[in-house]
Amino acid sequence: MRDVTVTDQQVSLRPRDVPRFSDEDLAELNAEFERLPAKKIIQWAVDTFNPYLCLSASMTDAVLIDLATKVEPSIEVVFIDTGYHFPETLETVELVRRRYGLNLRMMSVPHHDEELWKVDPENCCSAVKVGQLDRALNGKLAWMSGLRREEAATRAGAPIIGRDIRGLIKINPIANWTDLDVDGYIDDHDVPVNPLLLQGYTSIGCMPCTTRPTDPDDPRSGRWAGRDKTECGLHGAE
Repeated sequence: MRDVTVTDQQVSLRPRDVPRFSDEDLAELNAEFERLPAKKIIQWAVDTFNPYLCLSASMTDAVLIDLATKVEPSIEVVFIDTGYHFPETLETVELVRRRYGLNLRMMSVPHHDEELWKVDPENCCSAVKVGQLDRALNGKLAWMSGLRREEAATRAGAPIIGRDIRGLIKINPIANWTDLDVDGYIDDHDVPVNPLLLQGYTSIGCMPCTTRPTDPDDPRSGRWAGRDKTECGLHGAE
């Protein structure tokens, strides 16, 4: 395996210099990253892939944004404006943008004559969210998300680093953080959060498909409640 030791030294890489990672390389990195703080993992991602790296944000909170911008203030942050978001979520986008001076890329979904969540609810997410993420990742080599294992049973096996369905490197720097870890970081660093969290929402997506949790033991039970659906498809099979 090539030398992938994580260091504090910034490394400036041209596209041809970016190493190719085999599945075995990624497995070794994943084991190493389990023992490292999130900031160190983000530093490695920036050193290895920037500027061909971005961060996707749902604006439930700004924990990953706070961590990442302390490593690289200019990192590209992607937010998908589906046209169906809660007003509170869009207010959070603007608050976070101003707070961190974000290099924010808003992916806006073209207007549809018919609302997809009504006429084709099963395919709405893939048409609206996944399609825009595909556009945002065009030309990228890697991306980061704030996905965590404790969020849902479907995410319990999420790696810290892996390969997504497009073949890009995907990094989940806080995959092994608990809810207490997140709450503690928010309190310690005065991190902005979506005000809907204070109203009892525990997982926030598009307004038509998001309610307060129906199961107190499942934070994502308010997403697509009453439907046989648990993920929007942005994260594929983790």
